[in-house]
Amino acid sequence: MARMIHSMIRVRDEAASLAFYDTAFGLKVADRLVFDTFTLIYLANDEQTFELELTVNHDRTTPYDLGDGYGHLAVSVADVDAEHARLAAAGLSPLAVKDMSCGERFVGRFFFITDPDGYRIEVLQRGRPGRFL
Repeated sequence: MARMIHSMIRVRDEAASLAFYDTAFGLKVADRLVFDTFTLIYLANDEQTFELELTVNHDRTTPYDLGDGYGHLAVSVADVDAEHARLAAAGLSPLAVKDMSCGERFVGRFFFITDPDGYRIEVLQRGRPGRFL
């Protein structure tokens, strides 16, 4: 069976992206591969083995067009309200915390935050293991 190992996003400002992902999610550089025209930076933390790969194209000066196909990355946290307050205090401008239900079934609490390149990240209250949380 296949196991997900990383997701890649293209970023323009390496320093801004590294600062954002470190402050927001405690992701640190696990590996960096510098090529002639681009750099691959793998970010990880002790919570999981899944990594976020940042691709920095050296000659890129304009923002990337995220198009209408990208949705979001998702992370789970132990206390969504405390995490929201921490990110707001850090000046990262998270959107409001929301509750989600499907009919009578409560699915979870979450909020979104946007990285320096416009990628949305969903921050979910950690709950039972499974599809949504």
